[in-house]
Amino acid sequence: MPAIFSFSPGLFKNATASQPFSEDKDKELIAKHLKEKDPLIWVFIGDSITHGAKHTHGYRSYPEVFSERVRYELGRVRDVVINTGISGNTTQNILDDFDWRVKQFNPRIVSLMIGTNDCATGRIPIALYEKNLNLLVDKIRDLDAIPILHTPNLIITSLDPSRAALEKYTGVIRKVASEAGVILVDNYKHWQDTLEGPDGMKVHKVWLNDPLHPNGHGHSELAREMFRELSIFDPEAPTCGAPYYEGEH
Repeated sequence: MPAIFSFSPGLFKNATASQPFSEDKDKELIAKHLKEKDPLIWVFIGDSITHGAKHTHGYRSYPEVFSERVRYELGRVRDVVINTGISGNTTQNILDDFDWRVKQFNPRIVSLMIGTNDCATGRIPIALYEKNLNLLVDKIRDLDAIPILHTPNLIITSLDPSRAALEKYTGVIRKVASEAGVILVDNYKHWQDTLEGPDGMKVHKVWLNDPLHPNGHGHSELAREMFRELSIFDPEAPTCGAPYYEGEH
């Protein structure tokens, strides 16, 4: 194992038997780490949305936007952001490949968005999905890493009825996050709230490339919701929506 991934066991442990895990404690610990000089390893896992495959039209996926926010705008140039998302994956795929996709990197923070394929007809039954999510959270905690769960983005179920159960699966993500004391980035709720508001048309027409997959604009929105949840959103920063200024040329 390369030395860059070596850490003292338990160095970043964020809970004890008498001090159970909680979303607030994990957020405080991430904020503490971001103020320190020691570099962090962040691992993003998921399906095609995390993978950033095809539908970004060559623009950045949300893990890439996150990397720019942390490594450039926040000045944490030695942080490492690793994306092991794979198109078509379910929770079972990630469990089966966990050591390669996550464990080998000895991450401090692990971000997981999964469910858009699990919910498809004939894939992962909802009870097994809940069991798998809990197993993944446990495996992440066993690495002394901080898990972050994301609900997937809203999809157009009328154009893909095989995934009509996605909203129920997002409810499972919220349940697991609440019961396990895990940070939750609720993209589904944010997109649903936006769809029902005055800017509703942009969810389907601006943020999505097809009924399921965000385009570059949608990925920026996923990243910004994560920034808000981790309290690193800055409206003056380009990754958060401010202009990207160009020099004279």
